[in-house]
Amino acid sequence: MPKSLTHSQQITKFYTLVEQASCRLANHFTPELPRERVLSWLSQNVPKPRLQHILRVEQTAIALAQHHQLAVDKAAQAGLLHDLAKYFEPERLLAMAKAEGLALTEVDLADPHLLHADVSAIVARDEFAVSDPEILAAVRNHTLGQPGMSQLCCVVFLADSLEPGRGTSPELEDIRQACLDNLYQAVLQVCDRTFAHLINHHRLIHPRMVLTRNWALQLSSDLTTPPPKKLNL
Repeated sequence: MPKSLTHSQQITKFYTLVEQASCRLANHFTPELPRERVLSWLSQNVPKPRLQHILRVEQTAIALAQHHQLAVDKAAQAGLLHDLAKYFEPERLLAMAKAEGLALTEVDLADPHLLHADVSAIVARDEFAVSDPEILAAVRNHTLGQPGMSQLCCVVFLADSLEPGRGTSPELEDIRQACLDNLYQAVLQVCDRTFAHLINHHRLIHPRMVLTRNWALQLSSDLTTPPPKKLNL
């Protein structure tokens, strides 16, 4: 039986996987969706620091998809597309969401920036002709998540929060370790970390993320808690 890795070895493995994912990035794209075309659009619509974040998310999504034996090409494409609408003005985000018929909450209306993930999926579809529902869902759910979301969605959700540029706090490193073992546990930890930040800064919490957190808690508990013993009555 192989020896389990220590905490520090797991974290080193995370960074190694992300570094290895930087090779041959263009191979994960198609003639219909060339990587260079997306990069060109991003260079005109997001500032350079945000573009660097997007590239790190792309690499981290690839690394996690490879590690968990998921669709690597879809993870790469969703990672590169995830923040297309990040710098759209609030009025534009609201207008596009309403035109799409999205159900808006009071939190969306108070903080339209939270719509950037949903609107990024719209841009991916309309600007880049992305039609794959898994890729679009992964883009759409990268900020707030969604109960029942796929493992591919979990990968992009986690990549956005855990890419190396986010920092090296002990809390983040713990989640990076967790994401290699249990995607749902890592989603739960990201949600809890986000909630703590929002509460400390007196910010609104979106109800969809609360639902995501509760869903992840139930799934991670199901994977780690042994079933109750049957009583002999």
